[in-house]
Amino acid sequence: MTEDRSPKPEPQDAPFEALLAYLKASRGFDFTGYKRTSLERRIRKRMQEVGVADFGDYLDYLEVQQDEFPALFDTILINVTGFFRDPPAWDFLVDQIIPRLLEEVDDADPIRVWCAGCASGEETYTMAMVLAEALGEEAYMRRVKVYATEVDEDALNHARLGTYTAKQVEAVPPKLLDRYFQRIDSRYSINKEMRRTVIFGRNDLTQDAPISHIDLLTCRNTLMYFNAETQARILNRFHFALNPWGYLFLGKSEMLNTHSDVFRPVNLRRRVFSKVSKATLRDRLVMFPDVGETLAGAPAADLREAAYDASPAAQIVVDADGALVFANARARSLFRLSQSDVGRPLKDLELSYRPVELRSILDSACAERRAVSVPDVAVTSPTGQRRDVEVHITPLRSGQRHQGASIVYEDVTREKRAQEELATTKRDLEAAYEELQSTVEELETTNEELQSTNEELETTNEELQSANEELETMNEELQSTNEELETINDELRQRSLELNDVNAFLETILGRMGLAVIVVDRDETVQVWNSESAELWGVRSDEATGRRLRSLDIGLPLDGVGSALERVLDGSEERAEVVLEATNRRGRPVKVRVTCLPLGSPSGATGAVMLTSAVDHRGGPDGPRVS
Repeated sequence: MTEDRSPKPEPQDAPFEALLAYLKASRGFDFTGYKRTSLERRIRKRMQEVGVADFGDYLDYLEVQQDEFPALFDTILINVTGFFRDPPAWDFLVDQIIPRLLEEVDDADPIRVWCAGCASGEETYTMAMVLAEALGEEAYMRRVKVYATEVDEDALNHARLGTYTAKQVEAVPPKLLDRYFQRIDSRYSINKEMRRTVIFGRNDLTQDAPISHIDLLTCRNTLMYFNAETQARILNRFHFALNPWGYLFLGKSEMLNTHSDVFRPVNLRRRVFSKVSKATLRDRLVMFPDVGETLAGAPAADLREAAYDASPAAQIVVDADGALVFANARARSLFRLSQSDVGRPLKDLELSYRPVELRSILDSACAERRAVSVPDVAVTSPTGQRRDVEVHITPLRSGQRHQGASIVYEDVTREKRAQEELATTKRDLEAAYEELQSTVEELETTNEELQSTNEELETTNEELQSANEELETMNEELQSTNEELETINDELRQRSLELNDVNAFLETILGRMGLAVIVVDRDETVQVWNSESAELWGVRSDEATGRRLRSLDIGLPLDGVGSALERVLDGSEERAEVVLEATNRRGRPVKVRVTCLPLGSPSGATGAVMLTSAVDHRGGPDGPRVS
């Protein structure tokens, strides 16, 4: 078991990591492969919308508010897409890639397309329309299957419906809009035949198995949300999914500069890549040349020795008994050999075990009759410099007879330094490319977030505009109502004036009648009390009006009047008169006649009128006037 050397989260990230773990455990969404900066920014945006400041508090909020999950996922999974998004890339796909693909696939074979990260389906249906135009509708319906996958179930449900607003289909050419869409009210719907060729399903690119035997795979502006490790894992799945002739179509912010072992660019500017077929073990073995070597014929002795001695590579030759036979100038200098060492057994020389153990390797090479190479051997030169050499041990044979072995120390210091520098430069370049790609992806993510925010602002603006129109309508209605109320108020004012005139007229009549007039309703509550009544009984009109007649403290015996009132009010008599002894306001006795008359019809009187007049003037000059 290897030690886990993955970076541990900082203590301050613990609440954030706990939140991600909760989302994975409770809802099956694994966001650990997403870029932390983008992921944290999107979650904080949702937290601001619900008024939560801390990741720990937001975790508690999610546990209580179960309906918060869809809103959170909508915020994290930015479903920004569109029909024919990035038109030049689609033009290149239509003009160059699809014709090549159709040439690779037999006419009778099916064509399988995978749209990974399909969001709400616009790019999936774009691909379907493009293939239908290239193949013809009949061949398309017969041969093509489009698989569209997404991790967001709400987006998948929207994509399955295939219904879009007029604004969403603005980028669709009018010819394709008429051919593949049906207009229903103010929305546009993909026709049923086209929709049946597209299979939508949930697939998490970081966890789920890929769809296999794919001819064309599109994954546009989805990889940029993942970190480098997760991107590499997803790309390996894409490599497995594609047929050898298949193509990968990415978004404009995805480069793949550091994944040249699985995909090679067909057109880097348009983000179209082809699959790199990996050689099998058998293919790699066939590529190795035959290692058997034969000795060339011996040249002239002097020429051979001069060439051998001038060789830039250190070389020694041992005979069949393992004794040193030759050592060129470079070998003598490098290993401090002298003329006296020639003829000595190799095992007695320091050369036999330093810088590399030669004896066992030499025995193995001679026994197996094959050349053996030992790479990465460090040698210290007489000047103290460290050199890197490769040791090549080649058996020397004459027919079937073993004659000895040639040992060559090839100096590869410069090549190794160059390889190390190249590897370092390549790593730096890959790191720079990854950083650049990450920056581009971050920028694209930010742009999509801004686009999403802009769409939200546009929606809010439309809602505000609609609310403003409603307010204007309500204002106009209120203004109209106000005008009606003003008209009614004017009418009421006019009626009040008329009523005042009538009341004044009535008061004048009642005041000049010379009789004490009292008007009561069916409950015997005083409605009218004229000035003669006030003069006779000593009670003002404002004191009597609104009170029960029998509750008034006046000199008239009201019990005697009550029976007459009841007969008039119940309709048994149309006129009732009583003569009573009373006391006027000055306390003097007076004899009065009280006449009760009904108000309204006799059978349904709403009240009664009491007319009081004096029949005896014993009250003296202070008694009431008699009509």
